[in-house]
Amino acid sequence: MKRRTIQARIFRGETKYIAECIDLAVVTQGYTLDEVAANLREAIGLHLEGEDLASWTSSKIPPLWP
Repeated sequence: MKRRTIQARIFRGETKYIAECIDLAVVTQGYTLDEVAANLREAIGLHLEGEDLASWTSSKIPPLWP
């Protein structure tokens, strides 16, 4: 399957960094940029777990984080 990119926005909150996906309903947070990036990868993986992406039409397939 072709790899794609999931776009996310990361911004600094009062005490943590917050990441929210533009393409998927995924939001997470972390104290450092490394932590929020790792949490985002895990959250996206859990969000897509069990999905049969091969059966989706190309317009429905969200891009995947590399």
